[in-house]
Amino acid sequence: MIEFIDIRKIYHQGEHKIVALDGVNLHVKAGEIFGVLGQSGAGKSTLIRCVNQLEKPSSGYVRVNGQEITSLSGVALRQARQRIGMIFQHFNLLSCRTVAENIAFPLEVIGYSKLRRKAKVEELLALVGLEGKANAYPAQLSGGQKQRVGIARALAGEPNVLLSDEATSALDPQTTRSILELLRDLNQRMGLTILLITHEMGVVKQICDSVAILHAGKVVEQGSVSDLASQPDSLLAREFFPRSHNYIPRPGTVLATVAFANESARNSIFTTLTRRFDIDVNILNGSVETVGDRRVGQFQVELAGIKVTQALEYLHNSEYAVEVH
Repeated sequence: MIEFIDIRKIYHQGEHKIVALDGVNLHVKAGEIFGVLGQSGAGKSTLIRCVNQLEKPSSGYVRVNGQEITSLSGVALRQARQRIGMIFQHFNLLSCRTVAENIAFPLEVIGYSKLRRKAKVEELLALVGLEGKANAYPAQLSGGQKQRVGIARALAGEPNVLLSDEATSALDPQTTRSILELLRDLNQRMGLTILLITHEMGVVKQICDSVAILHAGKVVEQGSVSDLASQPDSLLAREFFPRSHNYIPRPGTVLATVAFANESARNSIFTTLTRRFDIDVNILNGSVETVGDRRVGQFQVELAGIKVTQALEYLHNSEYAVEVH
């Protein structure tokens, strides 16, 4: 649904140049929620704004649903943008307009009749759970309600792509969860492809199907969230499951990280190792997390006993991911 092909974006400040994006290649499948994770300055906002050409890449191409967006201008670009909704961190609502009027604004631009606008606004208010708020003004709404208005407005043109620019970072944790649940519901009910940027690991963990980690304008890791989370050496797994780096193994022991997903997460693997191989298992840290609809676990353990090597081979052959330190 969305393709970034060798995207570079360079800003010039006097004699200096800032490389915001440096050869980014990403493929977002139709119907998935794709997260772009990174710290401030990584290039996330620049990347997402290249999709609807709020930012023009210095080089490279962006395709949306097979159409090369980077080559469009004028009427053709405006028509393409109607199929790409966008929600923002600070809502960007018109304070002098009511909730209904904010949602109706893009419909006015498209050219809907007054009667058709009214019916569409009522439909969208119900979709985002804001029945009864049509005549309220933004100043009368909570942060979560403002973002729901922003989502309804973004869906007014019936897009097949929704861009989320740090849409939950200004909200409290409980409101963030409710907005993410709404986005997941819209994704599943409407087949909506969602590309979101965030610096919050919890957002990726709760709703993203796939993720790309951006650092200094480069993609340093990408893939399925659950697959990356179940790989001990992935950057995402290290964020999900922080390790103890100061622990010094006892003489004669082996320090290892064991990761697993789905059915493996339901098994008492360390009890099995102790009974089958007569080894000691000292769990240093770790947990089992729900990532999307999968259970993913990772533990850092210290193993001791004569049959540690056989135990590690058993883990490898049983589809556990193991990293020996």
